[in-house]
Amino acid sequence: MVRSQTMQRLKVQLAYDGTLFSGFQVQVNARTVQEEIEKSLMKIHQQAIRIYASGRTDSGVHARAQVMHFDSPLDLTESNWQRALQTTLPNDISIEKVEKVPQDFHARKDALDKTYRYIIRFSDDYDVFNRNYEWHVRQRLDIKEMREAASQIQGTHDFTAFSASKTNVKGDKTRTIHNIELHESDEHVVVEVTGDGFLTHMVRIIVGTLVDIGSKRKNLQCIQEAFETNDRRVLGQTAPPQGLFLWKVNY
Repeated sequence: MVRSQTMQRLKVQLAYDGTLFSGFQVQVNARTVQEEIEKSLMKIHQQAIRIYASGRTDSGVHARAQVMHFDSPLDLTESNWQRALQTTLPNDISIEKVEKVPQDFHARKDALDKTYRYIIRFSDDYDVFNRNYEWHVRQRLDIKEMREAASQIQGTHDFTAFSASKTNVKGDKTRTIHNIELHESDEHVVVEVTGDGFLTHMVRIIVGTLVDIGSKRKNLQCIQEAFETNDRRVLGQTAPPQGLFLWKVNY
């Protein structure tokens, strides 16, 4: 492959099925998305290449449109980059788009906001073929009550209570949730959350709390109490990872 005189920065949009991954970030003795992509880049370059993503996803969480960037000395067209990456990656990662971008672009720092979608199935019937892509909740949910709770979560708040205790964020936990929408069908409700940033397990705690409110295990007052006390215990459960998708990153 032809090497250029200068490093080229590439922005990559990718999708992955998180079922068999222990999250995005490299870990010791665990299969991760970052590890597989950096292995692919090692095959292409014959040298180590570091990638930088818009954010991490947990074990079992999926992505429809994760974004990453890396620098390369190779001179390839965008379509050839897409082909080279896809042919060296496992089949649970898909390269959707590759763009050449300025050297000052950063996949995480330049992101304006992100959208996550969480898929809930409420039915007595268990769907074995979708078990890795939705949360099966047997009881019917009060969607109206869940929408009211979602409206209280929107806005700029200290989301300490909505964060896992083992979060990697040590400083300010103020975030802005621009919008939470619930889309209902016969047996599913999709919770769509858009915000400027998210803490560890934040979307899953939001969804778990909405489900607990919709099933009458929690009441609406727990939202305001959580913001006032920063106490994780007043909120609902943490939703399981398999229903969660990183849906879109805006720049």
